[in-house]
Amino acid sequence: MGCRLVGGMTNAAPLNATARPTATVVASMRNEGPFIVEWLCWYRMLGFAQALVVTNGCTDHSPQLLDALAAQGWVHHLVHEVPAGERITKAKLRAARQHPAVRDADLVFVCDVDEFLVIHHGAGLLADLIAAVPSFLGMAIIWRVFGSDHKAAFEDLPVHRQFFSALSAERGLSHFVKTLFRHPRWFAQLGEHGPKRFKPEAGTFGRDGNIWITATGEVVPHWQPDGDYQRTLKDPLARHDGAQVNHYMIRSEETFGLKAGTLAPVAMNPRYDKTYHDRAMRADETDTSALRHAAAFDAVRAEAMALPGVRRLHHLCCADHLTAIALKSGRDPAEDPRIAAHLGLAGAA
Repeated sequence: MGCRLVGGMTNAAPLNATARPTATVVASMRNEGPFIVEWLCWYRMLGFAQALVVTNGCTDHSPQLLDALAAQGWVHHLVHEVPAGERITKAKLRAARQHPAVRDADLVFVCDVDEFLVIHHGAGLLADLIAAVPSFLGMAIIWRVFGSDHKAAFEDLPVHRQFFSALSAERGLSHFVKTLFRHPRWFAQLGEHGPKRFKPEAGTFGRDGNIWITATGEVVPHWQPDGDYQRTLKDPLARHDGAQVNHYMIRSEETFGLKAGTLAPVAMNPRYDKTYHDRAMRADETDTSALRHAAAFDAVRAEAMALPGVRRLHHLCCADHLTAIALKSGRDPAEDPRIAAHLGLAGAA
């Protein structure tokens, strides 16, 4: 097992200069190349000053893409290989906790590449969320789970502009949370749904602002980050007003097909089965709230794609993704014209 830091962010200011305190978004990724630029631009647009991506075992061009972005100060890229049999996400988040971008941040948000924080306060930026509910140690924000909208094919388009069929807050799957939290040094571990093990020397939980709240500022009772690890909110606190985390669990059917039958990096179990798929497909509402940021997102994405090497490596990642889809389905990649198209775009970039 070992870590390798590749590149790092400069003192790049967030797009919204009023977004203080300094916030870092953290993600564990493997072979997620086609989705990296969108994810990174989304959180940069919201006002996160820094991003840390931890990778392991990649076979696509995503490490090179992250390195290119890191060279321009857009991300920190940490390579952390995990021994066979060890829980992958746990090991990678343990490495992430030691990184200065996490350790020295005022606010931290841990999520996956298919999870997008959507804020409903004010202009929808991180600064608006903090201004609306300024006093907290942790903020539990519930999922908004999206299905595939029955789109079979992978397309090189922003995920948040393709899928709009979502589960309502009443669905149990929607009660899972992601947590925006302060003072990362006060916790012994990062978890995929929130920090773990509040340190006694940090103070008394439940006093002096050391409280857990929702995105509308309601106190979450019985939340103890030094006790059992809580992943969900219960009714009536499980609501999407204030903020939500759009979780694109399926994306296209082709993309989900790559995960089907594989071990989940969190629990190391084969949960990506028909039951997992069908739960996300029980969408009963339409949600287009992510589209409010269309102009701002496009501006940040255009800036990212113009960075040296980024457009070429993005298209190579798309070709890698489509090649993996073809091979898993037993098709000859040479028969998919989309692969040749992306390789051509990579060559022209």
